[in-house]
Amino acid sequence: MREVTVSRLRDIPGIGVDKVGDAADAIADPDVLRLENLDTDLPPPPVAVAVTKEAVDDDDANSYLPFQGHVTLRAAAAAYVGAVDGRTYDPASQCVSVAGGLNGILNVLLATVEPGRGVVLCDPIYAGLVNRVLLAGGRPRFVGAAATPRGWEVDPAELAAAVGPDTAAVLTMSPAMPSGALLGEAHWDALAGPVEDHGCWIVHDAAMERLRFDGTPPASPASHPVLGPRTITVGSASKELRMIGWRVGWVVGPPAIMADIALVGMANVVCQVGIAQRAVAAALSAADAESGIAAATATWAQRCGLLLDELADYPLVRPHGGWSLLVDTASLGIDPAHASARLLEHGKVAATPMHGWGPSGERYLRLVFANEPVERLTGIKERFDRALA
Repeated sequence: MREVTVSRLRDIPGIGVDKVGDAADAIADPDVLRLENLDTDLPPPPVAVAVTKEAVDDDDANSYLPFQGHVTLRAAAAAYVGAVDGRTYDPASQCVSVAGGLNGILNVLLATVEPGRGVVLCDPIYAGLVNRVLLAGGRPRFVGAAATPRGWEVDPAELAAAVGPDTAAVLTMSPAMPSGALLGEAHWDALAGPVEDHGCWIVHDAAMERLRFDGTPPASPASHPVLGPRTITVGSASKELRMIGWRVGWVVGPPAIMADIALVGMANVVCQVGIAQRAVAAALSAADAESGIAAATATWAQRCGLLLDELADYPLVRPHGGWSLLVDTASLGIDPAHASARLLEHGKVAATPMHGWGPSGERYLRLVFANEPVERLTGIKERFDRALA
């Protein structure tokens, strides 16, 4: 690892996606399958595009104010999260807007985690989440998800046992990124006792909560009678609404902690993209929002199914939702970084090795299926065989 100038960066390796993306860009070959980055070719909701275009000519949108987010966005986000949770949230005191979901995660961690305290995460998990725990001074405590023929499974008892006196927060995500693992009522029930006993927070990353291939609704810890008052939900327009470039998200939670989260936001990014906020509000509250997300999810599920079928001879782990799946290249005797390099050179496939994505990430290569249509993904087995056989 390269030398760093400050100690807080010492254990942060990066995420690897940028390196693979840069290598694929340098090749400049349109035949390369771009499976390395969480982009999607599916368009944003039309109403979002229309409202954004209107905002370009609106002087009020060309402003820092209001610092905690436009009233329309906070109202839409609070209403949406409340509908999922079965709770009522006050947009003024229980919701702030942020510059994308991961900005929200960092703000929440900085407001809830004392340096040296533990943060529980499931493994494997997105390196960007691990890195933000480290930047906030927290100590990641990983709970391993088991790779089974049915997909990823997290033992509720093991998740609960990871919570102790030094735990500041449990960071949950369902479907998780990058595994597509699901958490649900059994996990919330198991967590209730330890969270109540130790007074820690649940930080729930809801960026992909509706992208479930089984068609079931989101399962949020905020809907649990015990966990609800201890849950801070961080959402984003990037994945479900396909609005990556807008860089808008939201944080919803109990009033007592939201003031601190807002304070961190003022000291960090300050505010969100002005011309983007009303567009996200419109997309989030549109009458056809759910049907649009369902249609996009069906497309992504079809692409995932094609990869699972074509690469059935390879050690893939089935995701239950999200945008990506994992290949256990270590079981083939190939380091994921080496597999990534071979796939790009010999198969024209860009895929990210998961160094730093939790302890088990060292085994896996991530394939993102959100950005390439079925027509281009068809025949990927031949590319894998050529590169890895």
